[in-house]
Amino acid sequence: MEASSTDKVITTVNPATGKEISNHEFMSNQEAEKTIENCHNAFKAWKHVSLEERADKIKAVGKSLQKHKAEIAELMTREMGKLLSQSEREVDLCIAICEYTAENGPKELKSETRTLSDGGKGIVAYSPIGVIYGIQPWNYPSYQVVRYAIANLMAGNGILLKHASNVTGSGKLLEKVFAAAGLPESLFSVLVINHEQSDAVIKNDYVCGVTLTGSSGAGKDIGKKAGEELKKTVLELGSNDAYIVLEDADLELAVESCVKGRIYNNGETCIAAKRFIVVDAIYDRFKSSFVSAMKALKVGDPMSRENDIGPIAREDLRKTLHEQVEESVEKGAEILCGGQIPEGEGYYYPATVLGNVMPGQPAYDDELFGPVASLIKAKDEKDAMRIANDSRFGLGGGIFAKNIKRATELAEKHFDTGMVFINTFGLASPSMPFGGVKNSGFGREHGGFGMKEFVNVKGITIGG
Repeated sequence: MEASSTDKVITTVNPATGKEISNHEFMSNQEAEKTIENCHNAFKAWKHVSLEERADKIKAVGKSLQKHKAEIAELMTREMGKLLSQSEREVDLCIAICEYTAENGPKELKSETRTLSDGGKGIVAYSPIGVIYGIQPWNYPSYQVVRYAIANLMAGNGILLKHASNVTGSGKLLEKVFAAAGLPESLFSVLVINHEQSDAVIKNDYVCGVTLTGSSGAGKDIGKKAGEELKKTVLELGSNDAYIVLEDADLELAVESCVKGRIYNNGETCIAAKRFIVVDAIYDRFKSSFVSAMKALKVGDPMSRENDIGPIAREDLRKTLHEQVEESVEKGAEILCGGQIPEGEGYYYPATVLGNVMPGQPAYDDELFGPVASLIKAKDEKDAMRIANDSRFGLGGGIFAKNIKRATELAEKHFDTGMVFINTFGLASPSMPFGGVKNSGFGREHGGFGMKEFVNVKGITIGG
């Protein structure tokens, strides 16, 4: 059973047990429209609040997140199944985003002066544009929200959130946490609505921008609908990130990092390591160690500190993942470990490694959202980079090599992704840009870039 909805109610389900958690009523069309209008009215006042005062409120949001950390973390684990320890780290990341934004926002968004060629004076101002509508997924129930909301609050915009149905409780809890920080009423508002109502939100005249984190298919759909309304979008979409292991790699570090990069957040991460491309010279050694390490992982109750992997977030998602594994095997892949749905309650799936992965298999071409690793042999460095870039996606990727200069050159000049991680695996940092290319979307968040995605970059010219 998955998080389900009728015409009136969303029922959230604990993926560790398959049992219901809570019911949440959908808003009526009138309630949704009133919420949008209230958010717009709150924005009209907020846009005139100084950058420093906005930063103070964002600091307060960080403190409120800290105060409610245990409650937020436990609910995230109950709703989507991530390890409790990782839920706690997710809240820590949200707090760090608030701190980074409060410290750097006033500098990033401060008006700039420029001397013009005719002797006149130019001013570049970063003005808020209005209400920003965020459509967010379930895999990081707090981080995905905080990532866009805090940047846009700093920019002076209002925030609407439509969260994934199976983490509705987390979305509503965040609304309370933001309010408890003293944020103006209605400036951050949650919409509990269906897809048809969501389409109406995009068309609403008060909504000035749309940001989505989700699949490439969802990105195309939302991008088209927002584009028809001439509203800007930021799209952070899926990927099948490649991690390259070169001949001079520290093998122990590479194996340890690649395992973590594949199974972190139960493997349900857009920027997770998914395809592991290893050069022929060390392929067999890496394969032996990697498969052994994946076999040793403990799958079980995400509330327990002893387990390495919790359940897949929904039953239908586990079914899709297993079908991708089965289709890959039918097309020539081999199961090196895992690959079977376990008996018992909950939506668990074992750590799985597929070998003999090649084009035409889901394990090569598509995104596998769960703890399934695709192991691919490359002839050499050049062949490894070719395979890594042989993808319609381009979010992140990794390189393991002791020659940092060479790895950096490959990252800068050859890797076709928005992010590259050298001798580590991909996790978000408030100070570094986050986003991708190709079917992984466009636009950037974090690192100051997200604060300027939904602003009016206004040029003011004063004659000399």
